[in-house]
Amino acid sequence: MNDNLKIADKSFSSRLLIGSSMYPNQQVMLDSITASGAEIVTVAIRRINLQGQHLSVQQLLTQRNLTLLPNTAGCYTAEDAVFTAELAREALQTNWVKLEIIGDRETLLPDAVELIRAAETLVKKGFVVLPYCSDDPVACQRLVDAGCAAVMPLGSPIGSGQGILNLYNLDIIRARISLPIILDAGLGTASDAAIAMEHGCDGILLNTAIAKSNNPVLMASAMRHGMIAGREAYLAGRIAKKTHAEASSPVGGIATKTNKS
Repeated sequence: MNDNLKIADKSFSSRLLIGSSMYPNQQVMLDSITASGAEIVTVAIRRINLQGQHLSVQQLLTQRNLTLLPNTAGCYTAEDAVFTAELAREALQTNWVKLEIIGDRETLLPDAVELIRAAETLVKKGFVVLPYCSDDPVACQRLVDAGCAAVMPLGSPIGSGQGILNLYNLDIIRARISLPIILDAGLGTASDAAIAMEHGCDGILLNTAIAKSNNPVLMASAMRHGMIAGREAYLAGRIAKKTHAEASSPVGGIATKTNKS
């Protein structure tokens, strides 16, 4: 069965997107990416020196036939994010961008107003925009209306490992939006990934949960299998929840002991 993830004009066999930061070293990063099966790798443009040591990372990822997804991490205004996206397009020769605009330095929650402004501008400039946003159905719809290629709501605050705090909102977003939904931020372990996929997410972006685990390569593999299990469960369709028990074995034709008079 062909169940590829389709975003804009590209198709991917893996539904896991992975970050490239915070790993103990470069080799662990590369091994973790391999173990995850991810085909899309995010890179923070404002936090790397494209002319220095990290250029080799870019080359290694490109040589492995991975799709680089530059992000605008560290931006706090629409203007900064647009500038960073244009820098990434020039440096990496891609019009794809993961749009991030943070509104609060402590919680690192997205700024919906600036995010929508930046998305509208970047779409007009020919970018394929994947915005990191709050799990707000209204904000997600506004981003769809702005022309984004997908929406990337958080499960919980960045790096918190709390998993998905509001499945109700996630279900509303899934019901209302036909574009790909990539859950981004807050997941901690493989069961979180499975739950996200069971609730209809099209993919997941992971970084901290893998890079900061005790064994990033093993966790990357666990996340990969958790996502696969969740996706298959979603496609299969779970049974309806009931308030009472229902026997799993047929009750008809059961032999019973009769009293002899």
